[in-house]
Amino acid sequence: MTTAPIVTSTMDADAAPRIRRHRFGFALAIVAQIAMMTGASAPSPFYPVLAAEIGFDAIVISAVFAVYAIALLLALLTAGSLSDHVGRRPVAIGGFLLLAASMLLFWHADTVVTLMLARILQGAASGVLISTLSAAALDLAPRGRARTAALWNALSPGIGLALGALLAGIALDLTRAALLDVFAPLTVVYVTLAALFFVAPETAPLRAGAWASLRFRLSVPSAVRGDFWRGAPAIIAGWATGGLFLSLGATIVRSELGGEAHTWQGLSVAMLAGVGAITAFTFRHRSARTSVIFGTAALTVGTALSLVALAVGSLPFYLAVTAVTGMGFGTAFSGVVASLAPRIPATERADAFAVIYVLAYLAFAVPAVVAGMLVGVFGLGAVCVGYGAVVIALAVTALVLRVRRAA
Repeated sequence: MTTAPIVTSTMDADAAPRIRRHRFGFALAIVAQIAMMTGASAPSPFYPVLAAEIGFDAIVISAVFAVYAIALLLALLTAGSLSDHVGRRPVAIGGFLLLAASMLLFWHADTVVTLMLARILQGAASGVLISTLSAAALDLAPRGRARTAALWNALSPGIGLALGALLAGIALDLTRAALLDVFAPLTVVYVTLAALFFVAPETAPLRAGAWASLRFRLSVPSAVRGDFWRGAPAIIAGWATGGLFLSLGATIVRSELGGEAHTWQGLSVAMLAGVGAITAFTFRHRSARTSVIFGTAALTVGTALSLVALAVGSLPFYLAVTAVTGMGFGTAFSGVVASLAPRIPATERADAFAVIYVLAYLAFAVPAVVAGMLVGVFGLGAVCVGYGAVVIALAVTALVLRVRRAA
């Protein structure tokens, strides 16, 4: 009669620390994603400044952006599922130490070569961290709340991108040593995160095949394959928009709209990504279908209005409609992720998120690089019109596909 309460008490005592540790790990994975993306957008407001100081034009800006995306994609394609085999913690620790090294290079970026190397290291680190942190958040989500993890996985990029661009723009306007004031703290943050992952819970059991997982592959679990391809146009439209803003956004604000203050240049990225994150959070209780429909519609309308703002040369109007575009940027992607994440088998999570982000970063990089190459031929204004037309076409396609689907 007396043994049952004693056993229950012991089980409760064992369970409480484990629950607290899992909550800590979940929060750490989300904070780490935000911090990683903060560093991804922080260089954007610096591009016009470094272009003037070092001496390079739009095509070099696009090349710097491209090497980041290429390194990220190569890392995703080779090591994207590594944490499914060796564990989340060692991959996260190594990734953040590599990110810290890239921040040190940004801090001392005085040549194109240094800038390129910094972006390559950052891209490689981000490539392994994206799938690892996304999978860790899903592993550690409160029981039965995979949708919560999916929401934060979709929100984190927007929050981080907004913070990085805005803080870097403000630092450029207010401080005399902006490179130091932005990238030195980020270096410390990344080293600290690496240390914290030593005490985070491990959720991925060791599995054979770690070396084999480093081969190039793209594998979408059969359970979500159809919905993945139906959601692809929405992912492409949203991330292609983000790529333009992070590569040439500051140049557009400065040369096409007269926004000389660096804060305005950073604000354009912050409006896109920040409003996107806020809107995705607002839609967290809506169905994935509703989020994608709203997001693709907002992308269509916001992109069309941004072309009008560029035509009339109005910076306030441009920033206002960037918020509309941001609503689409956030909810289209979060809706697609929310529709897929709960149905991904636990043993294929890192692999699946690697594929999602490979598509996202291809859309993020390739159109932006092409745009940078075409600026010298057609001019920035004409390139923006063509770019906007492609995004509108993709968003409308995604909207039609989702409307036709009942769920």
